[in-house]
Amino acid sequence: MSDTVLDNVHINFDSQTLWVLNIALALVMFGIALEISVNDFKRLLQNPKSIFTGIFSQFILLPAITFALVWIIEPISSIALGMFMVAACPGGNISNFITHFAKGNSALSVSLTAVATLLAVIMTPLNLEFWGSLYGPTSKILTEVAISPVEMVELVSLLLAIPLALGMGFNYLRPVLAKRMAKVFKWVSLVFFIALIFLALYNNRDIFIDYIFYVFWIVVLHNLVAFLTGFSLAKFMGLSQRDTRSITIETGIQNSGLGLLLIFTFFDGLGGMALLTAFWGIWHLVSGLLLSMFWGYKPLEKEELAS
Repeated sequence: MSDTVLDNVHINFDSQTLWVLNIALALVMFGIALEISVNDFKRLLQNPKSIFTGIFSQFILLPAITFALVWIIEPISSIALGMFMVAACPGGNISNFITHFAKGNSALSVSLTAVATLLAVIMTPLNLEFWGSLYGPTSKILTEVAISPVEMVELVSLLLAIPLALGMGFNYLRPVLAKRMAKVFKWVSLVFFIALIFLALYNNRDIFIDYIFYVFWIVVLHNLVAFLTGFSLAKFMGLSQRDTRSITIETGIQNSGLGLLLIFTFFDGLGGMALLTAFWGIWHLVSGLLLSMFWGYKPLEKEELAS
């Protein structure tokens, strides 16, 4: 597509609205952390193969395969940068719920969420900068925007690492209350996430309608590739069915809410990036739930049921 309208359109939020969104996403991460404990990190030593596979799939393989996909389909440059942004983000906030519904390894899913959230402080800015700079059209955008990696690390730390530490601390001190609060936060975070997406799209609905079919097939293809990346790597590593399901979901469900906030903060709401990331946020809810329904009704092998 030669039309570069999306590369020049910006979906702008004022500074006050951005602060509200930053605080809201930090609260979402706090809610997720309420169900995370130090034991989840200890599983690194108990089950290193599955944890390593999930992290490698999330932060190394998916961004690399995304680069190959971008090189093959050659999307609009701002759309391509949106794809790199999505691939650079950690797992989404509903991945644990979907994993449980899919009869995956919920403990592994929670552990991967915890570890990926910490690693995202460095890996999200690093992956976006590295892969975006390797592709000519997106490298040009990154040069024009002149992002400070240090500033992005600082923001991601505020949004992810600090809420994670506070939530885990609360869970350690008041575990019973933390579990009760976590149930409420799950629904609040889902409502916030959907509201964030619609807020991002509403004021630019004419542009979104014009590009919906173009963005749709790219998101569906990219999301399918993400699921297949996690599934294929887990199978290659010889992991169990339950671990394979967990890693597949963790790789295919991305924290696009974080991606949108980074786009609004550092890229002035660049049209293609924002539309791609927002539509991913809608679609991965649909694809994740469909996959979990399929796996939820598909029985596990007998030896795994007994374990």
